[in-house]
Amino acid sequence: MTLELSGGHVLRPDLSVERADVLVDADVGEVLDVGDLAGTGDERLDCSGSLVMPGLVNAHTHAAMTLLRGYADDKPLEAWLREDVWPVEGALEPADVRAGTELGVVEMLRSGVTAFADMYFHVPEVVDVIERAGLRARVGHGVVTVAKETGTAHDDAAESIEIAREYDGAAGGRVRTAFMPHSLTTVGESFLEEYVPEARELGVPVHTHANETREEVEPIVEEHGQRPLAYARERGLLSREDFLAHGVHLDDSEIELLAETGTGIVHCPASNMKLASGMAPVQRLLDAGVPVGLGTDGAASNNDLDVFDEMRDAAMLGKLATGDASAVAAPDVLRMATEWGAEVVGLPAGRIESGGTADLAVVDFEAPHLTPVHDHVSHLVYAARGSDVRHTLCDGRVLVRDGEVTTLDGARVRREADERAAAAVERATGE
Repeated sequence: MTLELSGGHVLRPDLSVERADVLVDADVGEVLDVGDLAGTGDERLDCSGSLVMPGLVNAHTHAAMTLLRGYADDKPLEAWLREDVWPVEGALEPADVRAGTELGVVEMLRSGVTAFADMYFHVPEVVDVIERAGLRARVGHGVVTVAKETGTAHDDAAESIEIAREYDGAAGGRVRTAFMPHSLTTVGESFLEEYVPEARELGVPVHTHANETREEVEPIVEEHGQRPLAYARERGLLSREDFLAHGVHLDDSEIELLAETGTGIVHCPASNMKLASGMAPVQRLLDAGVPVGLGTDGAASNNDLDVFDEMRDAAMLGKLATGDASAVAAPDVLRMATEWGAEVVGLPAGRIESGGTADLAVVDFEAPHLTPVHDHVSHLVYAARGSDVRHTLCDGRVLVRDGEVTTLDGARVRREADERAAAAVERATGE
């Protein structure tokens, strides 16, 4: 079956905008053609007054943390994790992770996200949600070895490898996997040295948090006498397929190392601001040729999964960090949220072109806050909101039609997530 997205404008790979239709092969999930195609599709999706753009890529998140949205705010990262987040996460059951992931996926789909990278646990539940919802993702089991008995820590790392092996290619190929040690300070050196080679043998990338706060940098420098990314490379990380979250506190040598290896960075500006982690050197990364994507992080530290918000934050913060109003310009930020983000996480998305993947978002440009339209790209980065998305397609399938998710029952998802979140907090705190 062919689907014709008709009556709107289209964002082309060079970020030019033209009045055009998009013809999609819904059976194979491919864009067949872009142009004046009125009446050529078996079915028609109305895009009048709208812009058809590539689906957004949320390149780093923890989707199930929607259950902790607003639970613990206004605290620094270390205290926030140890005092609030980890105790509740320790009480989460598989059905809780399923409910939280469903809520996150509904939120992302409704705001135009068609692909995401997710680090969490109870990953089979996450994969099941992705398969039913219809979007694509890079997933992995997050490993933490600190403060655990040796055997338990090994079990955790081995589970991450096994999850990566079992679920790579699931959901008809829409799910890919990675080995995901939580960070360079929460996973011991010996575990990296043992399990990163297993990931290499398996052929999956490694995704970890790195240089998020000064407190993550200083212990490695003090103990090993080298910067965190030099330490990481000596333990087998930093391949071209790997990608790191945050990268706030990078020095020049580490930026050069990323450029040399081709390892990607996922910028999470809202989370970095809320936790006072700092301002990542995004323009320096871009200037050095480092691949940069955009992520929301989890909803507990953001507190939403709206990548349009993240684009605005990235552009604004990039200018503040450099004192240069031309830094982290809108075209670069839009690419970070689409094409570049897809490249960083290794998923096929980000461009609208014949033969490309039919992962698309349709944004309504008739809202007052998007009027007048001097520049579509400017509006996408500085003015658009997730709520402006009319339709979302992934792999040629319509997952959001006129603002409503077609694959999950949004009312049920909200109700179950609310109930599960309350019960998990009660188990963790006794209150």
